[in-house]
This record gives sequence, C-alpha cells and structure tokens, in this order.
Amino acid sequence: MLMNGDQASPAATVFDALGAEYEKAFAGSAAHRSSLDWLLGRLGPGSRVLDVGSGTGRPTADTLTGAGHEVLGIDVSPVMVELAARQVPDAAFRCADVREIPLAESSFDAVCVYFSLLQMSRDEQSALLRRLARALRPGGSLALATVPADVEDFEVDFMGQKVRATSFAPEDLTAALAGAGLTVESHESVLFTPSHPDATPEPHLFVHCRREESGPAA
Repeated sequence: MLMNGDQASPAATVFDALGAEYEKAFAGSAAHRSSLDWLLGRLGPGSRVLDVGSGTGRPTADTLTGAGHEVLGIDVSPVMVELAARQVPDAAFRCADVREIPLAESSFDAVCVYFSLLQMSRDEQSALLRRLARALRPGGSLALATVPADVEDFEVDFMGQKVRATSFAPEDLTAALAGAGLTVESHESVLFTPSHPDATPEPHLFVHCRREESGPAA
C-alpha cells in the first residue's frame, strides 16, 4: 500500500478509510501470489522477513507466517496495523514510517515492498531502496511491486480517493535497484483491475531481486 510518514497526511487518511476494503480489492491478484511463491522458493526454514507497507497483513504476512517464517510488518496506517495484528497474529506489526526506523545491517533474509513507495519522492524511494538492501543479508531477496509510470507528484483517483503518486518508468526502476546493490532476477508486468466499484485497470510491475554478495551501495 502507499506510504507517507505524516499520520495526518492524505495517504494515512486514505488507507485508514479503506481498511479491509483494500484487501478485498486486491485479493484476486494472481501476480502477487506468484511473487510470494518466488520468494518462498528462496527462503530457508524460519527466515526473517521485513514487509514494508504491510497493510491488512494479507496476503503477504499471512502467507509467509503460514510457511513458518518470522515477519515484521511496517505500516503508517493505524487502522491497517490493527487489522493486520488481528488477522495475522503470528506476525509482528509496527505503526511507523519505514524511512525513520533503524534497520540493522544484514538483519533480514528477505524484504517485501509491495506498492509501498508510490507516495515518496524519487529521491526518497532511491534512498529507501539502498537502506532496505543494506538490511538484507548478502544474497538475500527483495520482492517489489509498483505501478510503473514516469510520473512525479501526479494526482490519481484510487478506489474513489484522490492521492498523489510518484513512480519510475521500468528502466529507471531497474537502474535505481542496481544503484542500491540489487540484481533483478525476474519480473512480471500485468494489467490488474481491483475488485472495487470505483477502481480502474492498473498496470502492475512485480520485480524480484537479490542483494549482491559484495553489499549494496552506501
């Protein structure tokens, strides 16, 4: 889900309002399930995973904890964090801005970043990717999903809500990931229509990466 550090921001307000409706709208994403399958195939038993923009906890944290992994979910929406804690009790969730919390070097086996960068500036997105890469153990995996577009601070209608979004064209996202010390192993582009009366078809890009053994850029 989209993230913004100000609890009173439009982003937090939007996702507090959507709550469980967000989960219902995106539950049918086969590409998201496929991305989780990719990640599960690369995790050893009892791996530690960071879920950035964890939303309601489904499907990401629920799938990972169900497979026996330790999940920490971070989200700025108090409503989403409350829902996630109730729905996925085996995971840990924090209401916080991931840009502001400490992330120890090599502390996670994997990181999930599903649609959680879109309300950050490009500089903020690139800086966060570098931090997340450093938080991965060498050889660890990062799964990311976004709406690929060459737009900055662009107003869009999202499930009946007005939000402002910033994103990268696919080739520029690949460059940002490489700059963070991540190697793209696979990707999938799909057109997905959320199950919501005010939703419209969205291009989705799922990217699957590995942290270089030599470590990410500073």
